[in-house]
Amino acid sequence: MGKEEVSIDWEAMSSDVLVFYVNGKKIIEKSPDPEITLLTYLRVKLRLTGSKLGCGEGGCGACTVMISKWDHINRKIIHFSANACLAQVVSVHGCAVTTVEGIGSTKTKLHAVQERLAKFHGSQCGFCTPGIVMSMYALLRNKSVPSAEDIEECLQGNLCRCTGYRPILSALNTFTGGTSGCPMGIECCKNKQVANGTSDKNSLSNDDPHSAESVCFSKYERTQEIMFPPDLLIESKSEELKILKFVGERVTWFRPTSLQGLVELKSIYPDAQLVNGNTEIGVEANVRGRYFKYIVTPLDVKELKTISVDKKGVNIGSSCTISQIKEELQSFIDSGNFPKYQTQCLESLVEMIYWFAGDQIRNVAAIGGNIMTASPISDLNPILMANESIATFRLHSRAKDRQVLMDQSFFPIYRTTCAEKGEVLISVHLPFNAKDQYMKAYKQSKRREDDIAIVNAAMRVVFHPGTCKVLKFVAAFGGMAATSVMPENTMQNMIGRDWNEALLDDVLIWLRKDLPLRLDAPGGMVEYRESLAASFFFKFFLYVKDCLIKSGLVENSLSTQNVTAFAPSNTIHVPMSTRTWQDATHGQPHDDMVGRPIQHVSGYKHTTGEAVYVDDMPTFSDELYLWLVTSSRPHAYIKKVDISKAVTCKGFVTYVDHRDVPGTNEISICGDLCEVFATRKVTCIGQTIGAVVADTQAHAQRAAQTVKIDYEDISPLIITIEDAMHHQSYFDISKKLVHGDAITAMATCDHVIEGEVRIGGQEHFYLETQACIAVPKTEDGEIEMFCSSQDPSMLQRTTATLLGVEANKVVIRVKRMGGGFGGKETRFLVVSNPVAVAAHKCGKAVRCMLSRKEDMIITGGRHPFFAKYKVGFMRDGKLAALILDLYSNGGNTLDHSESVLIKAILQSDNCYRMPNVLIRGKICKTNISTTNAFRGFGTPQAIMIVETWMTRIAESLNMTHEQLRDLNMYKEEDVTHFNQKLDSFQARRCWEEVIEKSKMVQRKEQIAQFNQQSRWHKRGIACIPLQYGIGYPYRWCHGGALVHVYNDGSVYLSHGGTEMGQGLHTKMLQVAGRCLGIPLSRIHTRETSTASVPNTRSTAASFSTDLNGMAVKDACDTIMERLHPLRKQYPDLEWNDLIMKAYNERICLSATGYHKTPGMFSAWDAETGIVEGRTACYFSYGAAVSEVEVDCLTGDHVVLQTDIVMDVGRSINPAIDIGQIEGAFVQGYGLFTMEEPLHTPGGQVITSGPGVYKIPGFGDCPRKFNVHLLRNSDNDRAIYSSKAIGEPPLCLASSVFFAIKDAIGFAREESGLLGWFQLDSPATSESIRMACGDCFTKQHEHHINLKEEKHLTSWSIRA
Repeated sequence: MGKEEVSIDWEAMSSDVLVFYVNGKKIIEKSPDPEITLLTYLRVKLRLTGSKLGCGEGGCGACTVMISKWDHINRKIIHFSANACLAQVVSVHGCAVTTVEGIGSTKTKLHAVQERLAKFHGSQCGFCTPGIVMSMYALLRNKSVPSAEDIEECLQGNLCRCTGYRPILSALNTFTGGTSGCPMGIECCKNKQVANGTSDKNSLSNDDPHSAESVCFSKYERTQEIMFPPDLLIESKSEELKILKFVGERVTWFRPTSLQGLVELKSIYPDAQLVNGNTEIGVEANVRGRYFKYIVTPLDVKELKTISVDKKGVNIGSSCTISQIKEELQSFIDSGNFPKYQTQCLESLVEMIYWFAGDQIRNVAAIGGNIMTASPISDLNPILMANESIATFRLHSRAKDRQVLMDQSFFPIYRTTCAEKGEVLISVHLPFNAKDQYMKAYKQSKRREDDIAIVNAAMRVVFHPGTCKVLKFVAAFGGMAATSVMPENTMQNMIGRDWNEALLDDVLIWLRKDLPLRLDAPGGMVEYRESLAASFFFKFFLYVKDCLIKSGLVENSLSTQNVTAFAPSNTIHVPMSTRTWQDATHGQPHDDMVGRPIQHVSGYKHTTGEAVYVDDMPTFSDELYLWLVTSSRPHAYIKKVDISKAVTCKGFVTYVDHRDVPGTNEISICGDLCEVFATRKVTCIGQTIGAVVADTQAHAQRAAQTVKIDYEDISPLIITIEDAMHHQSYFDISKKLVHGDAITAMATCDHVIEGEVRIGGQEHFYLETQACIAVPKTEDGEIEMFCSSQDPSMLQRTTATLLGVEANKVVIRVKRMGGGFGGKETRFLVVSNPVAVAAHKCGKAVRCMLSRKEDMIITGGRHPFFAKYKVGFMRDGKLAALILDLYSNGGNTLDHSESVLIKAILQSDNCYRMPNVLIRGKICKTNISTTNAFRGFGTPQAIMIVETWMTRIAESLNMTHEQLRDLNMYKEEDVTHFNQKLDSFQARRCWEEVIEKSKMVQRKEQIAQFNQQSRWHKRGIACIPLQYGIGYPYRWCHGGALVHVYNDGSVYLSHGGTEMGQGLHTKMLQVAGRCLGIPLSRIHTRETSTASVPNTRSTAASFSTDLNGMAVKDACDTIMERLHPLRKQYPDLEWNDLIMKAYNERICLSATGYHKTPGMFSAWDAETGIVEGRTACYFSYGAAVSEVEVDCLTGDHVVLQTDIVMDVGRSINPAIDIGQIEGAFVQGYGLFTMEEPLHTPGGQVITSGPGVYKIPGFGDCPRKFNVHLLRNSDNDRAIYSSKAIGEPPLCLASSVFFAIKDAIGFAREESGLLGWFQLDSPATSESIRMACGDCFTKQHEHHINLKEEKHLTSWSIRA
């Protein structure tokens, strides 16, 4: 197409050819489909699978790529990160795309980012790693020596569920200029080879493996970066932008290049969507399955891409990206050309943009889209409204542009603007502020970074010159109505009033009337949202008053206590963390890697994108794709399934359901029979009814959406634990534990307290969703399955049962998982079962990978718990008796709920001696997706419960929490409530060390001083100890291994555990290396396969290193015993020669290994409740001190410092163990403070993606994060005296929860609220704010008492 001209016949235009570059290679696509995302094209068409699909909505960053193009306005090349899952492939026409494969490779040379991230142990499961690499790479292309702030900001759009973020920040902070690596590169002395083939860097030291001083890395050379394709540069410079049209299967996409062409297109296609970055429409398409017939992108219309400034203000083109706006406005502010008061609106916008999404979104999303989507929680619209900005619209049929004031009428109803049909938003004008004006903007969200607002606000006050009398007040709020709303009565009433406390009191009353929320208001949290609106005004009031004081218009000064209400807080991580551990054994051979901090064996593959996950595997010949058809009702009979429309859809192959199962449709999961396909009724939303099989993923999804199911609802509907208790809906399993006589002892206690505790659930949010490929074979009914599963043997058994074949016909292969956390212990079956049936029916390979939304709706998560406790104790603080009733929400099937309940009961002492105990537990049967295994397995809930009543006892006795915990802590040879004698009790050592190392005593004094001087920001601190029982007293605690030594001396190792990021394969290599006495480079492990090691157990319970490590040792020892006579005869033979000689001597060089945990058994009498035996194989111990700062007006908080001392025995790999500690802690932090699964009262999952469910991000990592491994701790019940580490540290994150509670206590004290208060988990910003209990919250605690709202139910509930 040529240069755009007037009145083009857009309909008659033919579809263009798509041309772009990927990693320097020219790509020509003759028939591109506008619905195809860049990510799909890269992965499916180009087979570049380094970029991952993590969510499909731009919320996790796993798909991040760098896009480079010629900026025709500024005449330069620009580079920026973007979400490939949202970008349409046609949108990169004329661009150069760089993926993780393009910047470095293990086969050629690693990029500095890839190398450092791996060396600093910055990857675990590795699924998120390529996206993190590319975010940092894009930053370096724009700023070769970034600041720590630049780095953290560029990572705001990336999530990691494994590492806890600290090692990633440590690695990337080496680019700030303080450290540049060794200029000798590979020739560095730390890398020099020694006689046995290993390097000196693994010498016997405990230098922090995550510090720049201990890690040698190559110097970053910017001059070696990939060039912008020369041909593309020449073409871009010499030619004008061309108009484009791409026609796909359902969608037509246009790119005009002039404003006239744009408005003309909009007049021809008035319903066409104007799309810049596709950040809104892309989510609608990917997550909700919608499509839009016509899409027009104004991204290359020059008139909409510029920002100009004049004496009146700043004019921003509607297609200016958020990043561009931030950069240019900051430049205006810093230029010194404008008085500071004039740029207040610009500063407010820049500050808000920092919290607006992540870089990948900011780089492509435009201000016009943010305005026109009219979101009621838009971050920018309230600022534009409060500043009385002017929007300019153009209509093709109108001679003049229309200018509209952005006030309340601009957004008349939900998701609607005042734009007329066919109008195009051209620009928005931000007037400068006058001298007597003050303006600020505020936002509160569930997570500090990259999160939508709960409530946001912008306020501007204008005073009569030289006075503090209000001339005008303009405010706008988001999250308080169906639109961005202005409190018009409040604004009117404030005119003429003096800026004093009397005005403040009146405004709070007026705002309550102007911004009312019904109990059932969408978004929920109504009291909190109303309190936030009031708190935001209070912050603004104090800010303005302080400005008036400084200008001399108000005489009295603002108290120091009040200044903290609006003082900015530091949001950037200062890399001041430390890690220590025990040295390797003195005299240990250099090639013995046990005890050394070697990096993850797949670390470089993670950072280069070469690590292969299930959906990265190449497609098989004639492969088909499956999409599940699931229930949309929580409790109903299935009356009819109509697939007639699906059959007519393009690409449709077949529909499978229970009628296609050749074996049995009921399979046993944890002893409970469950249907694979629902036959007669469904008991939760998301239950599998059938599945559509088609030729592509897109076709399968579209066809599945057309399947119509008729239901007949069943009563009652049971969602919450309280519902189940009311209807007596329980599984036929209950547990009772008795130790001593709690009922009798209770009567003799000096004090007795009773209470209730509630702990919410948690979504696993592994970055790789459930995925499976089934490949049927042509002989004997064989089938091969590739699955993201923690339990290959279970998958083998269920597949065999399902297909009606013996297990020897089924081979399961698991290379690695992109995270598991227990969520892939059984729930992989929701994918693998239908896929196996479909493959059997079609006789072809079938693939399925759940979308993030499907995964979160279908697979369930951690068990919510409710507890009723009664504790008796003596006046000196000694515990005497405990009566505890536990209720867990098990969902619609049993799954692992019994084991979780048992674990919770066994851990209900934490590490405190209680002579008399009665614990009863029940599992609630409800209509939500079954809750299942999750890291910690009931222990986090138990710890939260016990520490709640421990805290309450301490406060009732006026003791410090530390005194009470220390008083009641177990001692060596004490007996637990389940009658196991404690040996090698290390909790007290961890406790004392962490208090000392963290300087907790001194810091408590400093916190008290801080809190005295600060009314609205409070700090708190807490120390929590931990005793965690490892192993289960069941007969299935065993591990297996297979070791082959080939005649060239190389070794192949296979074992029964699966790799999900925990470094299990790496540790097994270390064990084998020690046993065989060879370097790890000679040993290889490929995958976990049922064909290699049969009858394995699930990789779970932090027990896999213990089980499989001993099995590996057993196999290696067998081979070494066979080699012993030869070695004795030829002591000087090198390994290779020894093996060749053994081969020639016909010595078997292959061995299996097996290990069963000795001495574990449990006799739990169901009638008496008495437990005997060795219930835990051994115990892991730890303690953590955490300090937080809470914003009492918003509920926001930051973790200032966390110190952990952890007993891991003799660590096999300190770097991996520390990574597990940090990652588990941050995941636990999410559980206890942030992550809040929500349902509607009708059972629908609300939190079904990263847009609404928030896991911790980079900004949530503790500002100082110190981890210490306890020294001189031995363990004779595990491999090489090590201890399990994956789960226990998660529980220590409760220290943050109780630090928050400590801070809230200081706030309540200032409000005159003394005594005990209950705080349930998670301590979200809502819970924190409302618990602070001040004059603002009291005004809004009214909804439950309003008669007119008694018939209403809350919009959301916790199950």
